[in-house]
Amino acid sequence: MSAETLLDALHRRLGQRGLLRDPDDMARYTVDWAGVRLGQPLAVARPASTEEVAETVRLCREHGVTMTPQGGHSGLVAGALPAADGGELVISLERMDRVRDIDPINFSMSVDAGCILDNVKQAAAEHDCDFPLSLGAQGSCQIGGNIATNAGGLNVLRYGMMRELVLGLEVVLPDGRIWHGLKALHKDNRGYALQQLLLGSEGTLGIVTGAVLKLSPRATQSRTALLGLPSVEAVIALYGLARRDCSDLLSAFELIPRRCLELAMEATPSLSDPLDEAYPWYVLMEVAASGPLDLGAMLEHLLEQGMSRDLILDGALAASEAQGQQLWQFRESMLEGQRRYGEHLRTDVSVPISRIPDVVERASTAIMAASPECEIIAYGHVGDGNLHVNVLPPRAMAEADKHAHLHKLEALLFEVVDEAGGSISAEHGIGRTKQAAYLARLSPLERELADGVKTLFDPEHALNPGRILPRA
Repeated sequence: MSAETLLDALHRRLGQRGLLRDPDDMARYTVDWAGVRLGQPLAVARPASTEEVAETVRLCREHGVTMTPQGGHSGLVAGALPAADGGELVISLERMDRVRDIDPINFSMSVDAGCILDNVKQAAAEHDCDFPLSLGAQGSCQIGGNIATNAGGLNVLRYGMMRELVLGLEVVLPDGRIWHGLKALHKDNRGYALQQLLLGSEGTLGIVTGAVLKLSPRATQSRTALLGLPSVEAVIALYGLARRDCSDLLSAFELIPRRCLELAMEATPSLSDPLDEAYPWYVLMEVAASGPLDLGAMLEHLLEQGMSRDLILDGALAASEAQGQQLWQFRESMLEGQRRYGEHLRTDVSVPISRIPDVVERASTAIMAASPECEIIAYGHVGDGNLHVNVLPPRAMAEADKHAHLHKLEALLFEVVDEAGGSISAEHGIGRTKQAAYLARLSPLERELADGVKTLFDPEHALNPGRILPRA
């Protein structure tokens, strides 16, 4: 059967709003947040219900057409972009944006996969609850994509990654069957935890259409501080103090180099230098609680300890929620500041927390030796060992030469990460861009098991083929 026959059938099932075929209408579905653009889809299906997703999948299977599930376009590894051959149907979940149910006593909520993360957080707050996943892209990323990539973000230290925040899933399998796993149980120890296979699978095993999310009590108070420190070693030593003194009230602890603050101020002119002097490294940290605790005194005690040990050189403690949000604006704006420099190396690695200083130093040394005119920007989430060692290429380098040059620098970083017992992907996944590096690090047994899981769920490789694992 022809592709045209499939598209006619999809048009009848999904309606005018549910199927896009004009190239101009489909343009925004071919590019991600970083500006990466790959192929052109056969069409873009926009189902409005789980049943419509299932019917779309069944029709594609009948016609032998492969599919690419897509969320909010905020991925960074080309996992949700259509292939260059123009033969894939993009299935966008953006019309499935309903909050189905909130249970503030069970601390859970049921949502459509197309719900934008920020809207989910706001809906939870209306019931005096918090969905703690916090990302720079939370105004555009969708819950289904967060699940598919096992998203992490700023609060992993306290609440864990998406894997720890999902109680149940509803999934359309590659053959069009619907797995109804929307359980709101905090304990369920019946056999294999199938939903854990879907979390982080990047749309290669099934299309998540709904989820039951785990909520937390909404914090009634928080305290934020931006601190200047002399070295990454001092940052890690301070983290050890903070983790013990603040315990589970410590919700974020970010490592930020001076250059990132400069990039943030370039991108957002309303920001001004938060401290009287410039320091080589900064920590942006937050503690939060919902009980009658004196967080200000707790944080001040920690800062006194840090200064007495020469770990902290200076600091700014937010006196209000508005001031705290302004400090967090540095963390958000520095990403936009990097993006303004055009193509550059974005990395997402993890190492044991105690190895962070060594990895930053060794990676910087290796990269600078290979490319003395580049600029290294290393920052990340200290509490979970997640580093972003990004590289701005030499300004004089021709655009045509940048990609291959940055790829070589990435390989040097990965060697340092390997030696530290780390991972080449902490929270963004594998997609297409990290596939070769991922496969090179799999043992034969791991590869056999990974292939077996894919074959079990999707023997025809119809769903997101060529992501994580190569096409069959």
